[in-house]
Amino acid sequence: MMKCRGMGKMKPVAFKKGGTVKDECYRKVKARYKVFPSAYASGAIAKCRKVGAKNWGNKSSGRS
Repeated sequence: MMKCRGMGKMKPVAFKKGGTVKDECYRKVKARYKVFPSAYASGAIAKCRKVGAKNWGNKSSGRS
C-alpha cells in the first residue's frame, strides 16, 4: 500500500520547452480558474506575482 505524500515542497521555477514560467502563482491561479488561459487568469497571475504567492488569495482585513 502506498502512502499519500501530499503537496510537499514545490520547485520555485521550472521552465517548459517554450520558456513558460511555471511558478507557484501559475499553479494557484490555474487551480482556481476553470477556463485557462483566459484574460481573467492572466490578470490574476500578474496580481499574484505583484503581492507574492503566499499573500495572494487571502482576504485583507481592511475591506468591509
